Amino acid sequence: MNKDHFPIVGIGASAGGIEAMRGFFRGLPATLEAAFIVVTHLNREHKSLLPDVLAGFTHLEVEPATDGVSVRPGRVYVMPAGFVMGIVDGRLTLTPLGEGRETKPIDIFLTALALDQGDRAVGVILSGGDGDGAIGIKVIKERGGLTLAQTADGDGPETADMPLSSLRTGFIDFGETAVRMGDRIAAHIAAVPDAQAEAVAGELDAELLNEIFAILRSQVGHDFSGYKPSTFVRRLQRRIIVVGAAGPDSYLKLLRSNPAEVGMLFRDLLIGVTNFFRDAAAFEALATHVIPKLFDERAANDVVRIWVPACSTGEEVYSLAILLREHMLTLDEPPRVQIFATDIDERALTVARTSRYPTAYLSAVSPERIAQHFVVEGDSATVAKAVRDLCTFAPHSVLRDPPFSRLDLVSCRNLMIYLGVEAQQQLMPVLHYALCPRGYLFIGMSENVTRFEDLFETIDKRNRIFQARDAIPPARLPSMSGLDTPIFAGTGQSHRRNATTHTALRHTVETLMLSEFTPPHAVVTRTGEAVHYSSRIGDHLEVVPGQPTRELAAMARKGLRLDLRTALREAIEGNTRVVRDSIGVELPDGRLQSISLVVKPLNAPGAGEPLFLVVFNEAAVPVVKERQKALEANERDTALQGLERELSVTRERLQAVIEEYETSLEELKSSNEELYSVNEEMQAANEELEASKEETQSLNEELHTVNAELTSKIEAVDQMSDDQSTLFEGMNVASVLLTPDLHIRMFTAAAAQIFGLQPGDVGRPLSNFSAPIPLTWLSDEIPTVLATSRPSERTIESADGARYHVRLMASSRKSSRTPGIVANFTNLLEQV
Repeated sequence: MNKDHFPIVGIGASAGGIEAMRGFFRGLPATLEAAFIVVTHLNREHKSLLPDVLAGFTHLEVEPATDGVSVRPGRVYVMPAGFVMGIVDGRLTLTPLGEGRETKPIDIFLTALALDQGDRAVGVILSGGDGDGAIGIKVIKERGGLTLAQTADGDGPETADMPLSSLRTGFIDFGETAVRMGDRIAAHIAAVPDAQAEAVAGELDAELLNEIFAILRSQVGHDFSGYKPSTFVRRLQRRIIVVGAAGPDSYLKLLRSNPAEVGMLFRDLLIGVTNFFRDAAAFEALATHVIPKLFDERAANDVVRIWVPACSTGEEVYSLAILLREHMLTLDEPPRVQIFATDIDERALTVARTSRYPTAYLSAVSPERIAQHFVVEGDSATVAKAVRDLCTFAPHSVLRDPPFSRLDLVSCRNLMIYLGVEAQQQLMPVLHYALCPRGYLFIGMSENVTRFEDLFETIDKRNRIFQARDAIPPARLPSMSGLDTPIFAGTGQSHRRNATTHTALRHTVETLMLSEFTPPHAVVTRTGEAVHYSSRIGDHLEVVPGQPTRELAAMARKGLRLDLRTALREAIEGNTRVVRDSIGVELPDGRLQSISLVVKPLNAPGAGEPLFLVVFNEAAVPVVKERQKALEANERDTALQGLERELSVTRERLQAVIEEYETSLEELKSSNEELYSVNEEMQAANEELEASKEETQSLNEELHTVNAELTSKIEAVDQMSDDQSTLFEGMNVASVLLTPDLHIRMFTAAAAQIFGLQPGDVGRPLSNFSAPIPLTWLSDEIPTVLATSRPSERTIESADGARYHVRLMASSRKSSRTPGIVANFTNLLEQV
């Protein structure tokens, strides 16, 4: 990088950050051409000595940041107390921090750095409390920058909350000790991305990609083979460059031996750029044409249900919640709203649940909406509680887990662009199933549903708003694991034509035999829903009045339904073959058919859950109903009639039990919804406790910073005291520091020899000790010295001829609470 295009390293630190920064700056390579900007948590009233402290750690020039200064390489800029810092066009900006305003200065600066510098931004999170920095790290990663967080060594982290919070988001490229971070940054900068990307693209082949897909599938449980190849390869290239691998083959070896790198690749594949009200015109169309219809004819005790799959860090979820909240405010008694926000990335969900974002994220939100739906604290904003309470966040895979149901709206924006054709063919019927009749689908501007016009009709093509058709979608396997191929109803599946005429003839004959001469059969799941029907199945099934259903037992004809239901339950619970013989079924033309019912497990390749084959074997030719009755009347005896009556009563009782069971099931569902509401209330209370915890952590960080500076001052005072003692000893001057009433406060070794003093004599009157000269005059002289603040000198002779020069000097200062007198005694005879 040249002098105009150099990396800018944003460093976030708080409690324990001084030791961490000592290790970071001491580990920087001398050849690293970069600018470093330090952001910490400081009390606005506290004067920071951090620039002076950092100057002792590095040869780089350290200076406090000033508003409008142009960032230059080879310098360290430190954010001053009482300000929030940003960066625009390579120049730092400082905004005064208002009274009582809480903010996350690290998130704010790193977000601004990412938006301003793009892939030249580097984010470093060192020791500190709270979760500050997690959002900023995410934005840097989305813009292609490099991210690092501190791991433990001799330099900390003393307080690990901040680096752990960033690591848990999954957006950290390297968890590294502070002293080794400089080498990581230098190695990343030294790489030549364009050349490496071309080399990587040239070496990738289908076999290598399939092996990477298999590693991801086995270790993280998600199949990326359905993702667009260009998207997958581009993000794979970035990981190869970041870790410094020699090429794809070398990176594949790393994946085989290092499960942590598999997780990092998985995280990079999930990165998506999100923002509030992305594609504003589309959200406006949704607010105008769809949201009012969701509330039409809804009472206050009704629920509007919405699902946002692949919600990432929550910006799209809260955008929808704001629109819904605005419409609810126009209604006298609005219904309850539930927004289910899901993602396979649990760490992104953690960020979404905190609902706090830098104000730079709100560029697409109007000032009126910010004032109404956010709580702004400095340069960060928190989603208002009324909006937050509409949203529930949970981990969920739209391609693997069972979908939500009875939804009024599904907002699945910018997910399909990451999926291949097969994955899209699996996803869209799932979304159709999740929607209630005539429910709405809202997708991204780069996506469409042209291949699924049988499921959705267009409401607003320009803004990608669609509505579910009333048609029943093709039957599918409930298991959504991986990219399992759906099984469609009917026998109209296209088959690849063989090359030879004989094979084609054999296929035709086999198809005819299967359709004409095999017994009617169906394939069901473990829940009893049919996923495949054979020909001639209509003799044994009938359409049930009311809501359409695919439950096989519910569609069975009279006389067959109970036996089919019990046989299915027995086969499913025991995973075994079950046979029921001599079942009489009345055909549509009035004849009676005796059948043998067979239910057995079906081992279908690629099925995500057990399937069962139900075969209706026709035991005899159907007979006319009257003739059958006559035959039965001749054979029936009194005992058989009694058994049939008992059986009829048993069937009625069994039907009543089934109905009671279904009623109990509905009651359980209602209880579950009530428990879900209670859980949401507990979650809200937990969030309030989290907010209190954050405030306490912020105060604790400030105390840590002040304590570190006080420790530094105490060390300086101790050093000064040691230097003073050494100076006194070297001068060999007899000096005694006295209080105005002649009590001893300090004395030198020379004075101890004259007066016979010991260390324990501090605090005793000097007059208690024998002296070679009279000291009674001191009591009269000391008040004069203290009053005038001028020294007094005189020479005193003792009775035995000893002569001493005595100099008195006041030691008090204007700010001192306790005045003192320094008395110097010089033996004139020794000097002669």
